[in-house]
Amino acid sequence: MRTVVKGLALACHPGPTVAVTALVTAVAWSTGRSPAGCLLVAATILTGHLSIGWSNDAIDAARDTIVNRRDKPVVRGLVSRRTLAVGAGVMLVITVPVSLANGFAAGLVHLGFVACAWAYNLGLKSTVISWLPYAVAFGGLPSFVTLGTARVWAPWWATAAGALLGIGAHLANVVPDLADDLATGVRGWPQRLGRYARLVAPLPLAAATALLVIAPAGAIGVVGWVALAVVAALLVVILLWRNAPFLVTIAIAAVSIVSLVLRGHALV
Repeated sequence: MRTVVKGLALACHPGPTVAVTALVTAVAWSTGRSPAGCLLVAATILTGHLSIGWSNDAIDAARDTIVNRRDKPVVRGLVSRRTLAVGAGVMLVITVPVSLANGFAAGLVHLGFVACAWAYNLGLKSTVISWLPYAVAFGGLPSFVTLGTARVWAPWWATAAGALLGIGAHLANVVPDLADDLATGVRGWPQRLGRYARLVAPLPLAAATALLVIAPAGAIGVVGWVALAVVAALLVVILLWRNAPFLVTIAIAAVSIVSLVLRGHALV
C-alpha cells in the first residue's frame, strides 16, 4: 500500500501540481479572498491537477516504458497504469462539484482548464498546436480567481499574461524530455523547435512579466522596475551563455509568478 501511495504521489507531477496550486491560491489571497475561499481554491486546483497528472502518466505508460523513463513510477513498478487511470477518473469526478462551489462561472472556467489539459494528454501534445491548451488554460486562471472573488472577469492584461505563462510553462516542461519524446514519436511544437526550444522558452515568460508590471493602471514602482531589470539581465545571460542552465529560464518564470501575485489587487 505504501508503495502505491508513493507511486501516486510521484505520478501526479508533484512539482507543477504544487506550484500551480500555490500560485493560484496566492493570487486568490492577494485579491482579497477569505481564508475559507483560499482553501476552496487550493482544493479546486489540486483535484484538477491530480486528474491531469495521473491521466498523463496512465496515457503515456507504454511510451515511457519504451524509453525506460526511470523517473516514472509506472516504469519503476510503484503503481499500475490501471490504478492511475482509476485515480484520474475519480479526481475528474470530484473536481466538478468542487469547481462549481467557487461559483458557476468560475467553476466552468476551471473545468475548461481541466478539459484543455486532458485534451493535451489525449493527443494535442503531439501536434503543432500543443501550446494552445496551455495558453487557453492558463489564460483563464486569473478569471477563475476574479469570478470566484468578485464575480468579474479578469482584465485583458492578466488573461494575456496568463496565456504567456502557460506557453512558457509548456516549453519549460518539455525541454528536459525532448530526446525521449522524439524517440517515441511525439512531435509537438517544442519538439519541432528542437534545440531552439531552450532559447524560445524564456521569451513568453519575460513578456508575461512585462505585461504584469507595465499594463495595470498606476505607477510601475520600484518593485516593478526591479522585476523588469532582473528579467532583462537573465535574458542577456541566456543570449550570451549558450550552455546556460535551464534554471535561468525557471528564474524568469519565478519573477513572472511573483509579479502576478503582487498585482493581485489590480485584478478586481
